[in-house]
Amino acid sequence: MVSRKRPDPAFTSWHVGVAAEAIAAAQFARCGVDVSVQYGADQPEYDLIVASGDRMLKVSVKGSVTGSWGLTQSHLQAGDYHGAIDLWLARHQAKTVFCFVQFRGAEFAEMPRLYLAHPTEVAERLRATAGGTGYTKLFERKVWTNRARGAGTTDEIPKSWLFTPERLQELLERYG
Repeated sequence: MVSRKRPDPAFTSWHVGVAAEAIAAAQFARCGVDVSVQYGADQPEYDLIVASGDRMLKVSVKGSVTGSWGLTQSHLQAGDYHGAIDLWLARHQAKTVFCFVQFRGAEFAEMPRLYLAHPTEVAERLRATAGGTGYTKLFERKVWTNRARGAGTTDEIPKSWLFTPERLQELLERYG
């Protein structure tokens, strides 16, 4: 069960981003791939490059302490969630993957949960959210209440996205 306690206010969004990127880089290195960290803040499209042999992926790392990651809200116009998802997807290149890092409920001495997904997989998951109406956030796990748009549905990240050496290899072979 994931803890519902409020995040530590000292663990700011900047700290979350730094910690998420460092943990992601460490996990990629543990998988035996080369890892290159971009220099400078807020570089476009990706934070890390991972390579194995002649295969390479650009990795966008997204950290969270809330149980979700806001992804498409800047593209939302007139409540068109699917349109926002399409615009978001169009911004990402074929060799880009996402590494989602979730600190919510992870004790200090524990690793946060990590997930790997290609933008097309993320877009598919976002479109299916809230009973297929779509949403701007990717939820680790969300049970929609009776008064919500997705009433009676549960959305969660597919188990196949868990960051494992096998998942990384699958993405490298398919997109790298």
